[in-house]
Amino acid sequence: MSLSPALYPPRKPPMKRMPASQSRAKPGAAGPRTVAPRAVLPLRPVVPPQPRPRPALGRALPDGSVAFGDAAQAWFWTLGALAARRDGTSRGGGTGIRRPCDPDDVIRALDLLHRRGGIDLSHARVLRRWGERGRSPESSRQAEQADALLWSEALERLEGLLRAKGIVATAE
Repeated sequence: MSLSPALYPPRKPPMKRMPASQSRAKPGAAGPRTVAPRAVLPLRPVVPPQPRPRPALGRALPDGSVAFGDAAQAWFWTLGALAARRDGTSRGGGTGIRRPCDPDDVIRALDLLHRRGGIDLSHARVLRRWGERGRSPESSRQAEQADALLWSEALERLEGLLRAKGIVATAE
């Protein structure tokens, strides 16, 4: 089987190395090698990592469980509990604090919010992406500004629903 020359152009022959005796450098001349300067990339400012959300900022409920302080705290706990369930560990959030819900309750609330049109799939994607990273997007970083807007919209809408269910503590 022959290959068509139109589809496969002929290869160039490999370059031959020049013997040391024919090199352009003068024998015995040792000079500094000049290297072309590289382009210097601007350094990004060092941003310290954000602390993880504190687990017990909510108030204690009569049954001994502790409500979450806000929707972000509930969301981070939910993703941690789901990851622990997926990995087969026994503790849900790993904090040892009894919570007023299962992780599925927060997911159901998010699903209900989506079905009612309160959030769309882009909100859910941002919640999943940043929740798995364990931090919220920063509006001060240009690359995270769009995600920060979707994140805050989604959590603001989710918080009202979680407050009504008693998962997030109400302001006193």
